[in-house]
Amino acid sequence: MSGIIKTIKSFPKVFWVSNTMELFERWAWYGFYMAFALYLVGSKDTGALGFSSAEKGTIMGTGSMLLYLLPLFTGAIADRVGYKKILILSYAMYVSGYWMVATFNSFTMVFAAYIYLAVAGALFKPIISAMISKTSTAETASIGFGIFYMMINIGGFIGPFIAGAIYQKSWDWVFYISMITISINYIFVFFFFKEPGREDNKDSEPLGQVFLQSLRNIVITLSNFKYVLFLLIMVAFWTAFNQLYYAFPVFVDDWVDTSNLYNALHAVWPWLAESIGTPEGTITAVTIGSFDAFFIIIFQIWISGIVMRYKPLNAMMSGIFVLAIGVGMMFAFQNSFFVILGVLIFSIGEMASSPKFTEYVGSIAPADKKALYMGTSFLPIAVGHQLAGVVSGDIYDKAAGKLYLLKQEVAKRGLEIPEVSDTFTKNDYWNKAAEMMGMNNSELTNFIWVNYNPSKIWMLYAGIAVSAVVALFIYDKFILKSKA
Repeated sequence: MSGIIKTIKSFPKVFWVSNTMELFERWAWYGFYMAFALYLVGSKDTGALGFSSAEKGTIMGTGSMLLYLLPLFTGAIADRVGYKKILILSYAMYVSGYWMVATFNSFTMVFAAYIYLAVAGALFKPIISAMISKTSTAETASIGFGIFYMMINIGGFIGPFIAGAIYQKSWDWVFYISMITISINYIFVFFFFKEPGREDNKDSEPLGQVFLQSLRNIVITLSNFKYVLFLLIMVAFWTAFNQLYYAFPVFVDDWVDTSNLYNALHAVWPWLAESIGTPEGTITAVTIGSFDAFFIIIFQIWISGIVMRYKPLNAMMSGIFVLAIGVGMMFAFQNSFFVILGVLIFSIGEMASSPKFTEYVGSIAPADKKALYMGTSFLPIAVGHQLAGVVSGDIYDKAAGKLYLLKQEVAKRGLEIPEVSDTFTKNDYWNKAAEMMGMNNSELTNFIWVNYNPSKIWMLYAGIAVSAVVALFIYDKFILKSKA
């Protein structure tokens, strides 16, 4: 313990400044991002946009793909221009981007605004990782990146936790809080952030040459067939993992009765239940989703201590399989206790597999190409986001979309209800259908659940994760020819 404390004290001030900026950036990002799917598809009379699941998948998938693809180039730009200048630009784009997403209401403009936000994130993302690396040594890097990962999850919990408590009162405040939170980072970047040293030839190198060199680096790295095959397999993992943000909030909001969770919490901590719950006595989907980060904060060290004894590939296979069980439970039940248990199991799988992914890439990279390999390790995350958008779009809608399934029942009964429009919202359609069928909201939800089985979507998402496990096993035994 004394050694850990000594190591923590050895980090320079800029290390802590960088980590604090990461915390506030993640707070701002996840406070908006965990609720974003609901904001895109929610009924217009709640202040949401009323888009289709396909439109939601296109916006989130494409923008998030760019968020993870562009750092292959933006990191090189930051090295050339300077970290402080790029951070200032990134924060300005974040603030204006959150404002634009909150203000625009057409598909095209919201799509453009989210891509703009993704560029802001892509400018920020490689800088803080680089700062942790630059302020750590070979002996302190493990603890340094452990602290960094902890900051990510603290921000990833606080942001959605707050957003979950306020979005039903006002969607605008979800974005305002993100704007305020990211603006706090101006204090750190102007008054406490110290620019790291850069090579003398950085400023003289043409920007076009920087891009070309980045492309050459990608080509060099992807010439390794075994590595490319591994990255392709991991696309399946990230596709399943990202349903935590793409489909899970929508599924919970549509189908899961969270009143029993609220009541259980209220029996123990009434003040907490009333603070984070809704006036109707429920817990929002966004708040439930935030517990993934909360569980990681609590259990990451323990889980890391268990999986450190196993080879990275074996740990990844076990972790992804556990994650598959969790994601299956998250989409299989209406009972919120089973759903929150699913989130816990999901987070255990994430803790066992996600850090091992990074460790494995670092372990197989040639000594002189570690940075190149670590950069291209973002590629399956980027593609996984794009595919996550696809399988949470029309595919999700036809299997589990609440309004889509209701429309099938309306057509079967021959009922005449106006189509959803600016003046006749999704909620209006649902309420009209319930009235014509002689049911209340809860009764109609349960009727559609029993007769159309939207929970079957769990098989797709869990199956994608299991396919990654099977592919990794084949890869390990037959491509790498492991005997362990």
